[in-house]
Amino acid sequence: MSGLELFAAALGVIAVWLTVKQNPWCWPIGLVMVLLYSWIFYDVKLYSDMLLQVIYAALQVYGWWQWTRAGTMHDGRDVTRLDRHSILLGLSAGALGSLLLGAAMAHWTDAAQPWLDAALTAFSLVAQLWMAQKRLQCWALWFVLDVIFVGLFLYKGLYLTAALYALFTLIALQGWREWRADPALQP
Repeated sequence: MSGLELFAAALGVIAVWLTVKQNPWCWPIGLVMVLLYSWIFYDVKLYSDMLLQVIYAALQVYGWWQWTRAGTMHDGRDVTRLDRHSILLGLSAGALGSLLLGAAMAHWTDAAQPWLDAALTAFSLVAQLWMAQKRLQCWALWFVLDVIFVGLFLYKGLYLTAALYALFTLIALQGWREWRADPALQP
């Protein structure tokens, strides 16, 4: 465990907790966290996760805009539910991305876990996009992904990051509960 990993993990807890609370400051704090984690993942040869962090950086900016400028009269987005078609479309995109990125990482790099890392990366992009759009289902997908990430990070010896993702798993449950109770979702 490095000081950099400790700092990035602390920022991660703050950013995800602020997301649950629908506080737009989750996005700039998250931006710093993902940039730090891009370096950490490069160092342990989790290249798909490294690329994911770079893409997350762009999604952090997108999420901040969505939460502060999009919507009626620029008041930001309300929490909404995805319909079945949108869920299937997002999960299909995640599966296709998993196959393409996994094949690329397995063929052209010395990635430590090319297929698993690619699948977690592709589906994390789906979850992050849903989160930026304040879709309730982002939390269910994050829960599943976070559980798998814990195992991967334990395997790679990133114990603090594994603990962080275990905490993210619990926060995802809290996010599901709080967003599901949001007045915007009530009939």
